Amino acid sequence: MSSSDQIPPRKHGLAHLFAAARYSVGGLRRLSRESAFRHEVLAFVVLLAAYLALGAGGAVILAFVILFCLLVAVEALNTAIEALVDRVSPEWSEAARDAKDLGSLAVMCLLVAHGALLVWVVWQALCGS
Repeated sequence: MSSSDQIPPRKHGLAHLFAAARYSVGGLRRLSRESAFRHEVLAFVVLLAAYLALGAGGAVILAFVILFCLLVAVEALNTAIEALVDRVSPEWSEAARDAKDLGSLAVMCLLVAHGALLVWVVWQALCGS
């Protein structure tokens, strides 16, 4: 085993915290190359402005932010699945297609949840509580 094949030593304490933060920033950089993620960030900004303009309360804004954080997490996992599938199975396979489709379904479920929240907020704004 050459020195380049050796596993780096584990970090502990504060060094571990900083390393984890670096990995997360790296993941965010990678995710930002995905057009779907960029569209979701744009939608977040537009919808946040719309919710505020519609007079949505703090609980709705909190739910929206939590849903967005979940969407980012699931989008990151979906991107990771796609990257791994493409690396492990560059040729077409049913299993690879299924893995990618299931990741896409997870993202779609959160987009539907966002849509439901938007419909509810608009309904409340138009019809009153």
